[in-house]
Amino acid sequence: MPAPSGNADVLRLAIAQALAGGNAAVVYATGAIVGNVLAPHNALATLPLSIFVVGMAACTLPVGAIARRHGRRAAFLIGTGAGVLAGLLAAFASVTGSFWLFCVATFLGGAYAAVVLSFRFAAADCVPAARRHRAMSLVMAGGVFAGVIGPQLVTHTMDLWQPHLFAATYLAQAAVAAVAALVLFGVSIPMPSKAEVAGGRPLGVIARQPLFVTAVVCGVVSYLLMNFLMTAAPLAMRLCGLSQEDSNLGLQWHIIAMYAPGFVTGTLITRFGAARIVAVGLALIAASAAVGLLGVDVAHFWATLILLGLGWNFGFVGASALVLESHRPEERTRVQSLNDFLVFGTMAIGSFASGGLLTVAGWNTVLMVSFAPLVLAVLTLIAMASPRFRRSQS
Repeated sequence: MPAPSGNADVLRLAIAQALAGGNAAVVYATGAIVGNVLAPHNALATLPLSIFVVGMAACTLPVGAIARRHGRRAAFLIGTGAGVLAGLLAAFASVTGSFWLFCVATFLGGAYAAVVLSFRFAAADCVPAARRHRAMSLVMAGGVFAGVIGPQLVTHTMDLWQPHLFAATYLAQAAVAAVAALVLFGVSIPMPSKAEVAGGRPLGVIARQPLFVTAVVCGVVSYLLMNFLMTAAPLAMRLCGLSQEDSNLGLQWHIIAMYAPGFVTGTLITRFGAARIVAVGLALIAASAAVGLLGVDVAHFWATLILLGLGWNFGFVGASALVLESHRPEERTRVQSLNDFLVFGTMAIGSFASGGLLTVAGWNTVLMVSFAPLVLAVLTLIAMASPRFRRSQS
């Protein structure tokens, strides 16, 4: 059972989210640019970002298994260790000009990110059931500071180790990951019970629930499109003649928009329901793609990234709340890690497609393709509202 309050643990998780979220910001701000310099072919420029997402997908199930057997804190510390190693390897790859070593570094960065995204579910474990949605969204709100830490880290360190662009940035990222580990060391999360270790119902039974299917589809689409567009945006801005500083600031405001609503998302979910919040998120993502199609100056890119961040928050946090409603307490780590595996595994496909599509067909095509998954998610939400769905859940 969670502690009566859990406030101190939620605060630590929010601080760790702020620090560790800078890892993803650094990778997204620099990955395609470094990839474009180091890659043997231009079409592979965004491969390091795709490998980052593969690392997230590949490590979600192992992270869940570690958390189920040894507790969430053990999984967190292993993940932050991967984050430190990711920064050190990325710096070494930048100095030596090794594209494939840089890809290994981004894979480890993805493993770190997979652990970071499980902070939201850990926060729900720390508090009474009535406060789960608010605790989860407050931890996500810690990412607001990641939106400042990451891009500013890039801006102030990218030229410190000439002529090796971003090498000092990756060393700084490793140091921030080490600080995050120290913060997480003090988190007190309930150890797994015998029932949780046993695992509860078979995953196949849980995964066939209409509510779980809806949660996964909406989570997949929200995260897929956020990553799909954010992966391509920095390189698209450079190809349109915009500066690295413009790109860094656009990414900074995007990440702030991703996490700032976390201060109220949990309250909104409690008041209006997770499904309505997901619907708002999908509408905002559609608006972001529509704005991007209107032009390619700084204002259009920034507006696209800000709307995309807001849409991701409502869509992804709302979908995560649906996941909490689809499992029993003893099934939580298995079901949550399965959800994240499906989300990040599908997202990896979009990430691989994004770079190639941008290179071959351009930014507008990347934006237009985004509408197809949105239609699928909306249809799933409509189906969830049907009387037949409600009868299946009763």
